[in-house]
Amino acid sequence: LDEVIREHPVLLNRAPTLHRLGIQAFEPVLIEGKAIQLHPLVCAAFNADFDGDQMAVHVPLSLEAQLEARVLMMSTNNVLSPANGKPIIVPSQDMILGLYYISMMREGMKGEGMAFASPDEVEHALSAGEVHLHAKITARIPQADEEGNIVMKRFETTPGRVRLGTLLPMNAKAPFELVNRLLRKKEVQEVIDTVYRHCGQKESVIFCDQIMGLGFREAFKAGISFGKDDMVVPQAKWEIVGRTRELVKEFEQQYMDGLITQREKYNKVVDAWSQCSDEVAAAMMAEISAVRRDEEGRELEPNSIYMMSHSGARGSPAQMKQLGGMRGLMAKPSGEIIETPIISNFKEGLTVLEYFNSTHGARKGLADTALKTANSGYLTRRLVDVAQDCIIREQDCGTDQAITVKAAVKDGEVVASLAERILGRVTAEDVVLPGSDEVIARAGTLIDERMAETIEREGVQAVRIRSALTCEAEDGVCAMCYGRDLARGTMVNVGEAVGIIAAQSIGEPGTQLTMRTFHIGGIAQGGQQSTQEAAQAGKVVFRNPNILRNADGEQIAMGRNMQIAIVDENGVERASYKVTYGTRILVTDGQEVQRGDRLFEWDPFNTPIIAERDGTVKFVDLISGVSVREDLDEATGISQKVVMDWRTGAKGSDLKPEILIIDDNGEPVRNDAGNPIAYAMSVDAILSVEDGQKVRAGDVIARIPREGAKTKDITGGLPRVAELFEARRPKDHAIIAEIDGHVRFGRDYKNKRRITIEPVEEGVEPVEYMLPKGKHIPVQEGDFVQKGDYIMDGNPAPHDILQILGIEALADYMINEVQEVYRLQGVKINDKHIEVIVRQMLQKMEIVDSGGTTLLKGEHVDRQELEEANAKAIAEGREPARAQPVLLGITKASLSTRSFISAASFQETTRVLTEAAVQGKRDKLTGLKENVIVGRLIPAGTGGAARRIRRIAHERDLKVLEQKRAEAEAAAALAAPESDSDMANTVIDTPDDDSDLIVE
Repeated sequence: LDEVIREHPVLLNRAPTLHRLGIQAFEPVLIEGKAIQLHPLVCAAFNADFDGDQMAVHVPLSLEAQLEARVLMMSTNNVLSPANGKPIIVPSQDMILGLYYISMMREGMKGEGMAFASPDEVEHALSAGEVHLHAKITARIPQADEEGNIVMKRFETTPGRVRLGTLLPMNAKAPFELVNRLLRKKEVQEVIDTVYRHCGQKESVIFCDQIMGLGFREAFKAGISFGKDDMVVPQAKWEIVGRTRELVKEFEQQYMDGLITQREKYNKVVDAWSQCSDEVAAAMMAEISAVRRDEEGRELEPNSIYMMSHSGARGSPAQMKQLGGMRGLMAKPSGEIIETPIISNFKEGLTVLEYFNSTHGARKGLADTALKTANSGYLTRRLVDVAQDCIIREQDCGTDQAITVKAAVKDGEVVASLAERILGRVTAEDVVLPGSDEVIARAGTLIDERMAETIEREGVQAVRIRSALTCEAEDGVCAMCYGRDLARGTMVNVGEAVGIIAAQSIGEPGTQLTMRTFHIGGIAQGGQQSTQEAAQAGKVVFRNPNILRNADGEQIAMGRNMQIAIVDENGVERASYKVTYGTRILVTDGQEVQRGDRLFEWDPFNTPIIAERDGTVKFVDLISGVSVREDLDEATGISQKVVMDWRTGAKGSDLKPEILIIDDNGEPVRNDAGNPIAYAMSVDAILSVEDGQKVRAGDVIARIPREGAKTKDITGGLPRVAELFEARRPKDHAIIAEIDGHVRFGRDYKNKRRITIEPVEEGVEPVEYMLPKGKHIPVQEGDFVQKGDYIMDGNPAPHDILQILGIEALADYMINEVQEVYRLQGVKINDKHIEVIVRQMLQKMEIVDSGGTTLLKGEHVDRQELEEANAKAIAEGREPARAQPVLLGITKASLSTRSFISAASFQETTRVLTEAAVQGKRDKLTGLKENVIVGRLIPAGTGGAARRIRRIAHERDLKVLEQKRAEAEAAAALAAPESDSDMANTVIDTPDDDSDLIVE
């Protein structure tokens, strides 16, 4: 048996195989016992654990299969994750805890201040018990310098870290500093990444194996475990809870007195409790992470639970909060938050009522898990189907198109730095140092870690890079547009099936995340933010300012497109914040601010409507009982006017509820553009003024309540990703201005309002929009809007973005929106995967003008068909057709691929096949699916190589035959100058390898 299995790889596969790392090759080892022993470090890739998981074993028999298993699928060759290029062979749980423990440094331990000449001496002292693992010592450690010579260097460190350092490969690029710090999960990943990048694959795999052994051993030696006393309940807890109870009582009283609405009371109470819960959690974290010392002033070991969570081994601050703080707010199954929180934690024990409230979240989590696995699986299938024929077909397509990439900013915080986003991409234009002509990176270079860091450090704001979206390869993508193969860390090879990799990378976390929803038993998260602080120090610059000073001298933002940017001394923008309408601005243009200064604040629960000028309020069409209802609060007897849906009543069909501002003569006050000031009221607006009341500029006339906070988990996430990739129009989608111009309100039509944009340019037709009445419209009569501004708020439809703002804006939108969902869950996916999918969604063009081709106007054709038709037309001297890209959802795109076999095997088989038969389609067998179905090698990877070689051989044969024929003709012509030789007419038939499949 030993001889049979020697050097013969086997394939192991764990059931849901969500990405390609779900099947890997191993060299088998003979053991006693019936269980498969799997290496702990590959468990992350398989998503496996040792609680009864089952795996299937496959034995590759043919030589080719064994070769591929060894070269491509061996676990040692799959160190990096194809989704984000970070190592996926990373220790977890016990190993992380062990590595964290061994790299700790504590004061006052035995042997502090000792000096050692070499790592061996340290080992010796450790085993003799002369020095503690965590003591501060000085040691000389051999290091490799730039030339590769070994030099002894002195470090302030601990014996534990020295022990770790001996495992590091000797390399100048992997110095001892890498492990001379407290190692948490992220740091361990960085160490492995660095070792892999600089020391090569073999070294790094051996290093990972050693580090795993060390981690397990040290965790076992440390003997970390926890009992109930390790769960610390903070002393301040009851005081904080008491304070919040008083506050909530106050809100109840305000509600009783009619100062606030039911909705506002609910929002305020929920906010107060979530703040309380956060404060208790913060107090608990402060107590649990505090450094404790004994009588002699020696540092004691940190709290076990804290170590487990802080090292990244297991548990999160949210879970610690439930153990020792308070469980906090719970969500109902419907997603609303229950007003009374759970004040107890697990250590104190829950009351019966609290337990009952907890079960909501727990049950919902379990139900979600079961349902979303299916959803996520279906999303993956659609993604795979749309992207399966996206293969690297050539080295360079030579396009001059590109996309611009900036750092991704959310709420003024950088969520993905420029370096992260351009790493492993190819530059499309020279990257120039800001403020000079010095070139940092030439066009057409692959950006590696060093270069990405340099570019970011020099303050470059945006980089033009090649992208799969703009690639002009015949079919598939070219290597230059794709960039680095994330799983290998080098330029991608021709023949790599990048479409499938993209689909797996996006689909795999979907199931992971949905399977993880129940971990936090449905706890309501997050208070509403209501102020914005500066993330950086610098000078404030207002962009498109439109500011009004109210009676109290406060600055109120009146514009929709205003931004506040913070620039450094060189004028490079460091942060920018969007300022919404009605925001109070606390800084002035050109002011210097420090980090943490408040820039502006707003009401998180309401969107205000603000008077622009002084005057008297006049209600129009605000008729009690028709368009306004008095909300009388039973408890308090105080009423407030709320705009109700007036279109439902018979009397209200043609009303246009609005508030005018009139002067003392009863004339409407006009704004700068000379239009009367009128504020249209939308449904559910709460009126803050009475008819005939005097107002000053900057006063709030009405407020529109925002929706209550719903809990966010990937449940909102998966459907959102599916919605984006299916390119569905959101329900109340935003309406985007198509041209620059001035807004005019036209005559209303039934229950729609008509808005026209009158263009500034000559010869452009005005554009008309019909908006539903009662929706909040952020523009006023006479406002100037720019192309791409929102006329009605909401989520924009991706089709509109493509039509109005172009492919690059669409790519930007799709990438940001999809990443947003995954980021909430802490999942990293490289942008290029999303770009590949979006490229597949943009394969079709709509003919705008048929020119001199046979295509019809309005017809949807493939890019390649369009190019062929145009080339033909130009060759024959006719006008080419003009076309614009259309965006298809992934299902639509899969069904309309050029290969009918692939489409038929996806969905609606009968329809696809009958249509193909009617049209007499031919299938060129270019994708993966078609070839699998007809039983040929797939045109990717090794299958593609065989095909390429065959094609070259075929071309060579043709050349040889051509030569023979020419020689024969020459000979015949010499022999019989008069009569035509028979030889010249023989056509040698060459069978074509890529024979088409035709539906008869």
